[in-house]
Amino acid sequence: MAETPDIEVVVFDVLGTMVDEPGGLRAAVREAVPDADDAAADRLLAVWHEYVAHEQDRIREGRRSYAGTDVIDREAAHRVADRAGVADPAAVERLATAGRRLPPWEDSQTGLARIARRFPVLGLSNAGRAVLPRLNQFAGLRWHQALSAEDSRAYKPAPEVYQLALDAAGCPADRVLMVAAHAWDLRGAQATGMRTAYVQRPAGDPPAPGDTFDLRTQDLEELATALATG
Repeated sequence: MAETPDIEVVVFDVLGTMVDEPGGLRAAVREAVPDADDAAADRLLAVWHEYVAHEQDRIREGRRSYAGTDVIDREAAHRVADRAGVADPAAVERLATAGRRLPPWEDSQTGLARIARRFPVLGLSNAGRAVLPRLNQFAGLRWHQALSAEDSRAYKPAPEVYQLALDAAGCPADRVLMVAAHAWDLRGAQATGMRTAYVQRPAGDPPAPGDTFDLRTQDLEELATALATG
Protein backbone atom coordinates (compact mmCIF):
# COMPACT_ATOMS: atom_id res chain seq x y z
CA MET A 1 0.00 0.00 0.00
CA ALA A 2 1.46 3.36 -1.00
CA GLU A 3 1.71 6.26 1.44
CA THR A 4 -0.18 9.52 0.94
CA PRO A 5 1.87 12.24 2.63
CA ASP A 6 0.73 15.87 2.64
CA ILE A 7 -2.94 15.11 1.96
CA GLU A 8 -5.03 18.09 3.09
CA VAL A 9 -8.54 17.28 1.83
CA VAL A 10 -10.32 14.00 1.09
CA VAL A 11 -13.01 13.86 -1.63
CA PHE A 12 -15.45 10.96 -1.91
CA ASP A 13 -17.53 9.72 -4.77
CA VAL A 14 -21.01 8.96 -3.46
CA LEU A 15 -22.99 6.70 -5.82
CA GLY A 16 -21.66 3.17 -5.47
CA THR A 17 -18.83 4.22 -3.16
CA MET A 18 -20.75 5.51 -0.14
CA VAL A 19 -24.20 4.14 -0.97
CA ASP A 20 -25.38 0.87 -2.48
CA GLU A 21 -26.84 2.30 -5.68
CA PRO A 22 -27.62 -1.04 -7.40
CA GLY A 23 -29.19 -2.49 -4.27
CA GLY A 24 -31.29 0.59 -3.61
CA LEU A 25 -32.54 0.78 -7.18
CA ARG A 26 -33.27 -2.96 -7.23
CA ALA A 27 -35.40 -2.54 -4.10
CA ALA A 28 -37.27 0.35 -5.73
CA VAL A 29 -37.94 -1.74 -8.84
CA ARG A 30 -39.26 -4.60 -6.71
CA GLU A 31 -41.52 -2.16 -4.87
CA ALA A 32 -42.89 -0.77 -8.15
CA VAL A 33 -43.28 -4.22 -9.69
CA PRO A 34 -44.04 -6.52 -6.72
CA ASP A 35 -44.87 -9.49 -8.93
CA ALA A 36 -41.45 -9.48 -10.62
CA ASP A 37 -39.18 -12.39 -9.75
CA ASP A 38 -35.44 -11.87 -9.28
CA ALA A 39 -34.64 -12.40 -12.95
CA ALA A 40 -37.33 -9.96 -14.09
CA ALA A 41 -36.23 -7.36 -11.53
CA ASP A 42 -32.64 -7.67 -12.74
CA ARG A 43 -33.76 -7.16 -16.35
CA LEU A 44 -35.70 -4.05 -15.38
CA LEU A 45 -32.73 -2.76 -13.38
CA ALA A 46 -30.56 -3.27 -16.47
CA VAL A 47 -33.05 -1.16 -18.48
CA TRP A 48 -32.61 1.62 -15.92
CA HIS A 49 -28.80 1.47 -15.85
CA GLU A 50 -28.45 1.23 -19.62
CA TYR A 51 -30.72 4.22 -20.18
CA VAL A 52 -28.94 6.40 -17.62
CA ALA A 53 -25.48 5.47 -18.94
CA HIS A 54 -26.58 6.12 -22.53
CA GLU A 55 -28.00 9.54 -21.74
CA GLN A 56 -25.00 10.61 -19.69
CA ASP A 57 -22.74 9.50 -22.55
CA ARG A 58 -24.84 11.60 -24.96
CA ILE A 59 -24.39 14.63 -22.70
CA ARG A 60 -20.62 14.07 -22.37
CA GLU A 61 -20.35 13.77 -26.16
CA GLY A 62 -22.40 16.91 -26.77
CA ARG A 63 -25.30 15.04 -28.39
CA ARG A 64 -27.76 16.14 -25.69
CA SER A 65 -28.00 19.32 -23.67
CA TYR A 66 -27.20 18.89 -20.00
CA ALA A 67 -29.94 17.36 -17.88
CA GLY A 68 -29.60 16.57 -14.19
CA THR A 69 -30.05 13.17 -12.63
CA ASP A 70 -33.54 14.05 -11.42
CA VAL A 71 -34.58 14.46 -15.07
CA ILE A 72 -32.74 11.39 -16.36
CA ASP A 73 -33.91 9.22 -13.46
CA ARG A 74 -37.49 10.21 -14.18
CA GLU A 75 -37.06 9.26 -17.83
CA ALA A 76 -35.51 5.94 -16.78
CA ALA A 77 -38.38 5.27 -14.38
CA HIS A 78 -40.95 5.80 -17.11
CA ARG A 79 -38.97 3.51 -19.38
CA VAL A 80 -38.95 0.78 -16.72
CA ALA A 81 -42.64 1.33 -15.96
CA ASP A 82 -43.54 1.04 -19.63
CA ARG A 83 -41.53 -2.17 -19.92
CA ALA A 84 -43.17 -3.64 -16.81
CA GLY A 85 -46.68 -2.40 -17.53
CA VAL A 86 -46.86 -0.19 -14.41
CA ALA A 87 -49.56 2.44 -14.90
CA ASP A 88 -50.05 3.74 -11.35
CA PRO A 89 -48.75 7.36 -11.35
CA ALA A 90 -47.85 7.19 -7.65
CA ALA A 91 -45.77 4.05 -8.18
CA VAL A 92 -43.96 5.59 -11.15
CA GLU A 93 -43.31 8.79 -9.19
CA ARG A 94 -41.81 6.87 -6.26
CA LEU A 95 -39.62 4.89 -8.65
CA ALA A 96 -38.50 8.14 -10.30
CA THR A 97 -37.19 9.43 -6.95
CA ALA A 98 -35.49 6.17 -5.93
CA GLY A 99 -32.08 7.85 -6.27
CA ARG A 100 -32.88 9.85 -3.15
CA ARG A 101 -33.25 6.69 -1.04
CA LEU A 102 -30.11 4.62 -1.51
CA PRO A 103 -28.79 2.82 1.58
CA PRO A 104 -25.24 3.38 2.84
CA TRP A 105 -22.71 0.60 2.87
CA GLU A 106 -22.16 -0.82 6.35
CA ASP A 107 -18.91 1.09 6.93
CA SER A 108 -19.83 4.36 5.21
CA GLN A 109 -20.98 6.37 8.20
CA THR A 110 -18.30 5.23 10.63
CA GLY A 111 -15.47 5.34 8.09
CA LEU A 112 -16.45 8.81 6.92
CA ALA A 113 -16.67 10.05 10.51
CA ARG A 114 -13.18 8.73 11.31
CA ILE A 115 -11.65 10.41 8.29
CA ALA A 116 -13.58 13.65 8.93
CA ARG A 117 -11.94 13.94 12.35
CA ARG A 118 -8.59 14.44 10.62
CA PHE A 119 -9.40 15.98 7.23
CA PRO A 120 -12.04 18.17 5.61
CA VAL A 121 -14.24 15.71 3.71
CA LEU A 122 -16.12 16.58 0.53
CA GLY A 123 -18.70 14.57 -1.36
CA LEU A 124 -18.45 14.86 -5.15
CA SER A 125 -21.32 13.21 -6.95
CA ASN A 126 -22.98 13.01 -10.33
CA ALA A 127 -26.25 13.19 -8.36
CA GLY A 128 -28.10 16.42 -9.11
CA ARG A 129 -28.52 19.38 -6.76
CA ALA A 130 -32.08 18.41 -5.81
CA VAL A 131 -31.14 14.75 -5.30
CA LEU A 132 -27.84 14.94 -3.42
CA PRO A 133 -28.94 16.57 -0.13
CA ARG A 134 -31.89 14.18 0.19
CA LEU A 135 -29.65 11.21 -0.56
CA ASN A 136 -27.09 12.35 2.02
CA GLN A 137 -29.83 12.77 4.63
CA PHE A 138 -31.34 9.36 3.90
CA ALA A 139 -27.95 7.60 4.04
CA GLY A 140 -26.74 9.54 7.08
CA LEU A 141 -23.67 10.92 5.31
CA ARG A 142 -22.19 13.98 7.03
CA TRP A 143 -19.90 16.07 4.87
CA HIS A 144 -18.07 19.31 5.43
CA GLN A 145 -19.30 20.10 1.92
CA ALA A 146 -21.25 18.13 -0.69
CA LEU A 147 -20.73 19.05 -4.35
CA SER A 148 -23.00 18.14 -7.24
CA ALA A 149 -21.65 17.69 -10.75
CA GLU A 150 -24.70 19.66 -11.85
CA ASP A 151 -22.83 22.83 -10.85
CA SER A 152 -20.44 22.16 -13.74
CA ARG A 153 -23.25 21.01 -16.06
CA ALA A 154 -21.23 17.88 -16.79
CA TYR A 155 -20.82 14.33 -15.54
CA LYS A 156 -17.73 12.60 -14.25
CA PRO A 157 -15.22 11.82 -15.57
CA ALA A 158 -15.32 15.26 -17.24
CA PRO A 159 -12.43 17.33 -15.77
CA GLU A 160 -14.67 20.26 -14.89
CA VAL A 161 -16.45 18.11 -12.30
CA TYR A 162 -13.22 17.38 -10.43
CA GLN A 163 -12.35 21.05 -10.69
CA LEU A 164 -15.36 21.76 -8.46
CA ALA A 165 -13.65 19.75 -5.71
CA LEU A 166 -10.27 21.37 -6.31
CA ASP A 167 -11.79 24.83 -6.13
CA ALA A 168 -13.55 23.93 -2.88
CA ALA A 169 -10.41 22.33 -1.43
CA GLY A 170 -8.37 25.47 -2.01
CA CYS A 171 -5.05 23.63 -2.14
CA PRO A 172 -2.87 22.05 -4.84
CA ALA A 173 -4.38 19.05 -6.61
CA ASP A 174 -1.64 16.71 -5.35
CA ARG A 175 -2.80 17.43 -1.78
CA VAL A 176 -6.36 16.31 -2.54
CA LEU A 177 -7.26 12.61 -2.32
CA MET A 178 -10.15 11.29 -4.44
CA VAL A 179 -11.80 8.15 -3.04
CA ALA A 180 -13.99 5.96 -5.24
CA ALA A 181 -15.05 2.39 -5.93
CA HIS A 182 -14.84 3.06 -9.67
CA ALA A 183 -11.51 2.92 -11.46
CA TRP A 184 -12.88 5.09 -14.27
CA ASP A 185 -13.67 7.81 -11.70
CA LEU A 186 -10.17 7.66 -10.23
CA ARG A 187 -8.60 7.87 -13.68
CA GLY A 188 -10.58 11.05 -14.25
CA ALA A 189 -9.32 12.46 -10.96
CA GLN A 190 -5.74 11.49 -11.78
CA ALA A 191 -5.98 13.41 -15.04
CA THR A 192 -6.51 16.60 -13.02
CA GLY A 193 -3.55 15.87 -10.74
CA MET A 194 -5.47 14.54 -7.74
CA ARG A 195 -4.24 11.67 -5.58
CA THR A 196 -6.39 8.56 -5.66
CA ALA A 197 -7.68 5.81 -3.36
CA TYR A 198 -9.64 2.80 -4.60
CA VAL A 199 -12.14 1.27 -2.15
CA GLN A 200 -13.52 -2.15 -3.04
CA ARG A 201 -17.30 -2.44 -3.27
CA PRO A 202 -19.47 -5.31 -4.55
CA ALA A 203 -20.72 -3.31 -7.53
CA GLY A 204 -17.71 -1.11 -8.25
CA ASP A 205 -15.39 -0.90 -11.24
CA PRO A 206 -12.16 -2.64 -10.19
CA PRO A 207 -8.75 -1.38 -11.26
CA ALA A 208 -7.20 -2.63 -14.48
CA PRO A 209 -3.69 -4.13 -14.39
CA GLY A 210 -2.19 -0.85 -15.56
CA ASP A 211 -3.87 1.36 -12.95
CA THR A 212 -1.55 2.94 -10.38
CA PHE A 213 -3.65 4.40 -7.60
CA ASP A 214 -2.03 5.72 -4.44
CA LEU A 215 -4.11 3.51 -2.14
CA ARG A 216 -6.18 0.34 -2.56
CA THR A 217 -8.29 -0.74 0.40
CA GLN A 218 -10.97 -3.29 1.17
CA ASP A 219 -13.27 -0.79 2.90
CA LEU A 220 -13.44 2.67 4.46
CA GLU A 221 -12.23 1.46 7.85
CA GLU A 222 -9.00 0.26 6.24
CA LEU A 223 -8.74 3.56 4.38
CA ALA A 224 -9.25 5.54 7.58
CA THR A 225 -6.47 3.55 9.26
CA ALA A 226 -4.15 4.08 6.31
CA LEU A 227 -4.76 7.82 6.34
CA ALA A 228 -4.23 7.98 10.09
CA THR A 229 -0.81 6.36 9.76
CA GLY A 230 0.25 7.75 6.37
